[in-house]
Amino acid sequence: MTGLLATTHPTIPDAITFVVSAMIILGGAIGVITSRNPVHAALSLVATLFGVAVLFVEQQADFLAVVQVIVYAGAIVVLFLFVIMYLGVDRQENINAEPLKGQRPMALLLIVLIVGGVIALAVNAHWATGAKSVAGSTTANHHSNVYQLGQSVFTTYLFAFEATAGLLVIAVVGAVVLARRPRLAAAAEREEEAAAKASDDHAGVTP
Repeated sequence: MTGLLATTHPTIPDAITFVVSAMIILGGAIGVITSRNPVHAALSLVATLFGVAVLFVEQQADFLAVVQVIVYAGAIVVLFLFVIMYLGVDRQENINAEPLKGQRPMALLLIVLIVGGVIALAVNAHWATGAKSVAGSTTANHHSNVYQLGQSVFTTYLFAFEATAGLLVIAVVGAVVLARRPRLAAAAEREEEAAAKASDDHAGVTP
């Protein structure tokens, strides 16, 4: 029991790793919301996800760290970049115009509420922490968490897993179609106007 309690106290390397990872996470998060270029914002998100993966490794949750890097920093962010590059990043938008009236005051109100709730939680809550040595499962015939998770995903929850993947793909395709439709319509109108003008010019010079 004494050895178990001793492992709960962080060491100097643990503290340094946590501080550096936290700085990377916060810096990436700030970059996501302050970058004017969407590609730079996506790359800042990658830095944040890598920082979270390092914290998972520090907690000896290696499987979560690998999933964080492969699924989120790999697949999801690459999907974001694909959509961003497909839609185009050279289009200038008027940031002074509000598509939804009152969205900025509502956003500020939500920010204040969320920050206040986090501060109140940090002051009043009693955070429960455990020893690193208790990570892993000791049930289910001594199989690891990875084995149990894989068995559940690809047997019991296989249909839900595949349905979620299909919905994500459909959502991305729908977003691309909706975003590209106005541009294609405008191009078609310009072509029609050019054809009509060329026809009028040709009719005017015909003897």
